Amino acid sequence: MRHRIWSLLIKEFHHIRRNRRLVILLIIPPTLNIILFGLALNPNFENLRLGIVDYSSTPESRELISAFSESVVFRAGAFYSSPAELGRAIGRGDLDAGLILPRDFAEKRARHESVNVQLLVDAVNANTATIAGGYSARIIGELNRKIASAIPRRQEVVPYLTLLYNPGLKSSWFITTGIIGLLLVLQGSVVSAASLVREKEIGTIEQLLMTPANSTEIIIAKVAPLFILLALDIGLALLVARLAYSVPMRGSLLLFFIAASLCVLCGIGLGMMIATFTRTQQQAQLISFFTNPPLAILSGATTPIEAMPSWLQNVTTLNPVKHFAIIARSIMLKGGGVDVLYRELGALAVIALVMVSLSAWRFRKQLS
Repeated sequence: MRHRIWSLLIKEFHHIRRNRRLVILLIIPPTLNIILFGLALNPNFENLRLGIVDYSSTPESRELISAFSESVVFRAGAFYSSPAELGRAIGRGDLDAGLILPRDFAEKRARHESVNVQLLVDAVNANTATIAGGYSARIIGELNRKIASAIPRRQEVVPYLTLLYNPGLKSSWFITTGIIGLLLVLQGSVVSAASLVREKEIGTIEQLLMTPANSTEIIIAKVAPLFILLALDIGLALLVARLAYSVPMRGSLLLFFIAASLCVLCGIGLGMMIATFTRTQQQAQLISFFTNPPLAILSGATTPIEAMPSWLQNVTTLNPVKHFAIIARSIMLKGGGVDVLYRELGALAVIALVMVSLSAWRFRKQLS
């Protein structure tokens, strides 16, 4: 049995070596996706175009305008003579937001009274509008504290914010650590499905059935080379994340590789399952359109799961990418260990075992 499996493994490695498209698929897409996702999926906003209506035209009003201009979020643009003109500019898409300052802005500030300013935001993109409103409130709050510090007041409790694990607030760290698991599962499913379906198309599956090897040995010989090659993608993903975004590794590298290997097995199991339902690579690609998008959307890799409805959050428990995203972020950014991650590791192991077992059972059934 050992001799038969070894012969089949050598045959599979020679087959993969001659398949240049498969080798390219294992290297180029993960590298490009990690870099592009880290750059494109950025929840922070910069250089929002800001129009201004300044009825006050005083040093005090210009101080507030400067506070908006000095932030990286807003880029002060043209001045407008009326709110109506400002609104039309936002409606045309020339501006993302507008700031209106009243005539009595400086007078009320001199009397230490509250003064209202109006911020208009293009809310077609609700997420952008919400974040822009939050940034503007923070800018005005900082200016208020600066003004208040010049006036003698009684002692107050002053809060200080401490940022843990990601003091630079680098959104790429959050995105990249989640994308690694997603890529491992999707790569595993695509590569394994393409490899097994291609065997059906060219007829080598029937040739293997003529050998003394049984169905179990054939399945092991098919899965093992793919697992080894996809495991190399784990190191590639870590290297790209480190070089491109300086993502740290504060926890156990061995624990990370174990969890990532389970993620790879989940992807291979999914690909084998797809291969048992299809006869051509085109059919496999069509089925992957129905499996891969839900895995990505319900993974928490790019957006927080807490923002989803409660019933949908329960569905994400079946998603291996969700568990690996928690594991990767805890190990890489927080330095977490098994004592913290045993639930996620157990869930990931169970999902991998079930997916590989079911797909192997169906594949063995087809071979027999």
